[in-house]
Amino acid sequence: MTSVNNERVLIGIAASPGICHGPAVHFSQGQVEIPCYSITQEQVATETERLEVSIIATREEIIHIRKKVSATLGEGEALIFDAHLMVLEDNALITEVLQYLNEELKNIEYCFNQVVDRYINFFKNIEDEYLRERVSDIRDVERRVLNNLLGKKHVEKDISHAKKIIVSDDISPSLAVGFNKDSLLGFLTDSGGATSHFVIMSRSLNIPAVVGLHDVTKQVKHDDYILIDGYSGKVYINPRKETLSLYQERADKQHAIELRYQKELLEKCETRDGHTIELMVNIEGTDEIDAYKTSNSDGIGLFRTEGLFLRHNGVPSEEAQYNEYASVVDNASGKSVIIRTLDIGGDKLVDGINEESFLGLRAIRYCLENLSVFKTQLRAILRASAHGEVQIMYPMISGVEELDKANQVLNEVKSELTQSGISFNQSIKVGVMIELPSAVMVINLLASKVDFLSVGTNDLIQYLMAVDRMDDKVSHLYQPTHPAVLRSLKLIFDGGKESDKSVSICGEMAGEPIYTALLLGLGAKSLSVSISRLAEVKHFIRLMDLAKLEALVEECMGLDRAEPIEAKLQAFIEGIS
Repeated sequence: MTSVNNERVLIGIAASPGICHGPAVHFSQGQVEIPCYSITQEQVATETERLEVSIIATREEIIHIRKKVSATLGEGEALIFDAHLMVLEDNALITEVLQYLNEELKNIEYCFNQVVDRYINFFKNIEDEYLRERVSDIRDVERRVLNNLLGKKHVEKDISHAKKIIVSDDISPSLAVGFNKDSLLGFLTDSGGATSHFVIMSRSLNIPAVVGLHDVTKQVKHDDYILIDGYSGKVYINPRKETLSLYQERADKQHAIELRYQKELLEKCETRDGHTIELMVNIEGTDEIDAYKTSNSDGIGLFRTEGLFLRHNGVPSEEAQYNEYASVVDNASGKSVIIRTLDIGGDKLVDGINEESFLGLRAIRYCLENLSVFKTQLRAILRASAHGEVQIMYPMISGVEELDKANQVLNEVKSELTQSGISFNQSIKVGVMIELPSAVMVINLLASKVDFLSVGTNDLIQYLMAVDRMDDKVSHLYQPTHPAVLRSLKLIFDGGKESDKSVSICGEMAGEPIYTALLLGLGAKSLSVSISRLAEVKHFIRLMDLAKLEALVEECMGLDRAEPIEAKLQAFIEGIS
């Protein structure tokens, strides 16, 4: 390979870590051509039967992929395809398709495509990043059903005998796992976000990936030489020899660093000057338990329960929820498990959760408007508390009124369980997530009524700055070091200290070393991060001196813009690395 001098750099979302370089190959999942023709009322039954046969065939395909992924990558990754099965078996979706068929009297391929595209457009326009990323799952299922209806065979992809970097507008998770890994170096896509199932598969396959590049399919030609930095999101097209040499050094250094981080997992989490920091992890469900057990963390600081609802494609039964929560608690080795109540809004594909307002009627507000859903979950959580150290956390609390209403419901459920003779922890701790500006302004009132506080920095910053960080037009305004964010965090920590209530940080800021320094300097004694970030965060905490951090934050509080604050924090981290 000889590199040329017309090096160009693109910047996207760092999706799967790693550094790789090699020739590019364009790959398209292809648009399925949908015929459209009229049918008679007498043919509706035949078209309905064709759809049923196609759904059965698609289910068999997905189950086959799931078994393959479970055997090769693990059960956690295989759960991705449970989401595909839920889309396929969604009664609301199928009902709409058949209704459309009867009304329009068009062939079933056309009807299925029209209805599913409505679902896709709905998901593309919602604010919740996790739910927005489910578009890829729906498209994947749609493509398989349509191919089966049209009699087209779905085949696994083997792009080349030589290793290549895949360049595509989008890649579904089932196609990602279907590639021959021996022919893969990395992935680049126009679309996608950090929470897509394709990204999860890339990480599991240890394939570097950068997504959200918008027009990489136009920028990169077939057989252009590409360098991917999956840590920063940078993509070099036809990199210079000097760039390749520099990144080879970085790759070698990064590998050595990661080995060092892993070795430190067994060490105490304390600063250089002897201050112990509680370092917990965020999890989605039982599939992360094995990773949790080897993490040597101080417990589970955030158990997101909405994943369970999404996997059940509706409101899970009390027993299903209890089994999930109890399993996590049983495996927590006596350490604390903070279970966040349902934080979800208007997902049409989740039966029983039909609100379309993600900014307004979501999280605790949805639960207070749907008491049967809320009570069922609280019963399951309370029952699980008999298994270990469980705490309950309400999301998106805006003030005392919502907190009081939630606690009133909790007390009702406690009374019902007591009357039924069902055991649970009568003195279970209850806390709130601080993620709304209104909650910050009444932090002393909230702190006086709860056992603990936890800060969701992702939403807090988004609502403080009135910015969707996934919107390219304004994403640059999403600034964790904005003076308004620092002052809000200080108010929260001061409020917790005055009421003698612990304050934990469970948002993404806790998992970035430069922000870890900021948070500890502001007064954080407890952090909860994703399992993948735990080792690095612990490493840097062990290099930090709390007295110096407090002085650093004092300097930052005197600055009036985000950029110099960020630069000061970055310089500090580089100075202790």
